[in-house]
Amino acid sequence: MGLSAERLAADLAALAAIEPAFARGLAAAGHPPPRQRARGHETLLRTIVGQQVSVASADAMWRRLVAAGLTVPDAIAAASDEALRAAGLSRQKGGYARHLSEQVTSGAIELSALPEDDEAAIAALTRIKGIGRWSAEIYLLFAEGRGDIWPAGDLAVQIEIGILLGLEARPSEKLTRTLAEPWRPYRGAAAVFAWHHYGHRLSGRGGDKAPV
Repeated sequence: MGLSAERLAADLAALAAIEPAFARGLAAAGHPPPRQRARGHETLLRTIVGQQVSVASADAMWRRLVAAGLTVPDAIAAASDEALRAAGLSRQKGGYARHLSEQVTSGAIELSALPEDDEAAIAALTRIKGIGRWSAEIYLLFAEGRGDIWPAGDLAVQIEIGILLGLEARPSEKLTRTLAEPWRPYRGAAAVFAWHHYGHRLSGRGGDKAPV
């Protein structure tokens, strides 16, 4: 699901009409690529795998999990701690992966039927060990395509919103949330563009720095 190129283009056009800073940013950096991930266990597991490691390390770890057949809930729930560690998961990440799998297999969380209210969906996801607010927001934005998700705690989002709006300093999470209130219901597109603009500014080639 997620945010298609067409959806992003439409939402960014509406956003640019509300806030001219985005119109200027789009003229400089162009449009971001679509952000689409599969709904369900695998995307959340990849989020856990990628926490606090480089993209390269996360990719290598994921390949080991795939090779070991440890990317589906039943297999992870049945795997020993040693098997998870052999696939590259630390003790903590192994515990998170096991808890996620148990929550899914037991039906404690239905990833295909999360609450329609965004805050309620975030609350449901953050009951999973290892899934904090940021991870829940990224999942809802990229896997469910919820267009008004606003990950204001993301450092790159804070930096780029400050730059786009011409602020003297990086805004706090609280201020980043306040600044985005007039952008409803297009805040998800604002976040995706902030990551895109961040990559463009650092690389000069429009590199996409969006997470996951």
